[in-house]
Amino acid sequence: MLGSLFPEKLGFTQCHEHLMLSKGISYECNPSLWMDDIEASVKEVTSYRKMGGAAFVEAQPGGCNRMSEELKEISARTGIHIVASTGFHKMQFYPKGHWIGNTDRDRLAGFFIEELTKGMYVGTEHASPFENRTSDGRTDLKGKVFQTRTCAGIIKTALDSCGLDGPYRELFLAAAKAQKETNAPMMVHIEEGSSPVSLMRFLEETGVDLHRVYFCHMDRACRNWEVFRQVLRRGVTLEFDTIGRFRYHSDEEELRLVKRILAENEEQLLMSLDTTRARLKSYCEDAIGLTYILEVFLPMMRQEGISESQLNKIFKVNPGRILTW
Repeated sequence: MLGSLFPEKLGFTQCHEHLMLSKGISYECNPSLWMDDIEASVKEVTSYRKMGGAAFVEAQPGGCNRMSEELKEISARTGIHIVASTGFHKMQFYPKGHWIGNTDRDRLAGFFIEELTKGMYVGTEHASPFENRTSDGRTDLKGKVFQTRTCAGIIKTALDSCGLDGPYRELFLAAAKAQKETNAPMMVHIEEGSSPVSLMRFLEETGVDLHRVYFCHMDRACRNWEVFRQVLRRGVTLEFDTIGRFRYHSDEEELRLVKRILAENEEQLLMSLDTTRARLKSYCEDAIGLTYILEVFLPMMRQEGISESQLNKIFKVNPGRILTW
């Protein structure tokens, strides 16, 4: 959100975070999915920068309680580059009858492309961006939508356990069209019980460049090593974020998986924390905080023999490559 820059200038980057999220259906699903205190979020991001962080991907898409204007302010106040998301999340995070699940693929693709190339829309949680637009730039018009001048930098998508059933097929086709027209990167939330290999094949058939795609959460959503290998061999990058998430597994177990991936391919691994309110120190005092990788997990990686060259790839080179378009 500080503008474009060359990939080698990106710096230390965590590729799947959530720092601003308004209260909505996500909160009703999980109270931790709500953090709308800009001062608290600025404090969190400031700590991240002091520890060496330079950028992160904000993974909340439009129409799903994204707070794009607040993210812009955080970026300006902290000097951290924030890559915001267009696209779609799991349907459980939208109100019943929401426009995201009732719009044809061409219009959806157009919406994603506009957010990537012209500016993100504000006010889309309930109002459709196709029918309720206003051009006066005000945010206080109830039920209206307006377009900002701040662009998204990535297409967020979500593979639920139901696969491409319901609206998901059309949503993925719309995201695929936007990816092909813009060459923007695509991230995919991988839900436990879903089939990342089937989705990978579907995306490839639609013409998506798999080298522009990264699958998130497979370190907790997938237990089949052959699936990891198939995905890597087709060019998809993996983003691991089950770090400090001890209800899933220990950091030691995460490290074992990281080392196994690095032995296969050092160029296709990203890492992050997938933060929520309960994982941010500025919201919850005993949380691990946005700096957990920098303060705790990086030293563990070094102790396990992961080299500085490998760390540079995971947190700088690989993010710079996949986020460039």
